[in-house]
Amino acid sequence: MIVTALADILETDRDVSGPGWSSRRLLLASDGLGFSLTDTIIKKGAALELEYKHHFEACYCIEGKGQIRAFDDDTWHTLEPFTLYALDLHDRHVVRATDTDLRLVCVFNPPLSGREVHRKDGSYAPLDHDDGGEV
Repeated sequence: MIVTALADILETDRDVSGPGWSSRRLLLASDGLGFSLTDTIIKKGAALELEYKHHFEACYCIEGKGQIRAFDDDTWHTLEPFTLYALDLHDRHVVRATDTDLRLVCVFNPPLSGREVHRKDGSYAPLDHDDGGEV
């Protein structure tokens, strides 16, 4: 059994951030469950262009307000508490926090190692590529 409080993650190597976002990695590949789970904050006003080429991701909004759209589509979808989006086709997308910070619970498959940060193309490196995700 794994029991972890968010307070146990903060200010550790599982608390990762970059421009406009922070990701508190609650479960990682090393936990052996076959997926990872993060508590992610996108800062108000931030717009992130992302494409997880090597991972599937599902995000469940629990706080705040934002929007998401496919990169090649002009249709924005509202993100607010109790809204889920799933990137089932490794979708290139833009997610942004509008009125407030946006808080998401995110599941990745394959699981994150914990060191990932977004590469220049908005993706994370595959799990077996040990560069921490930076290119």
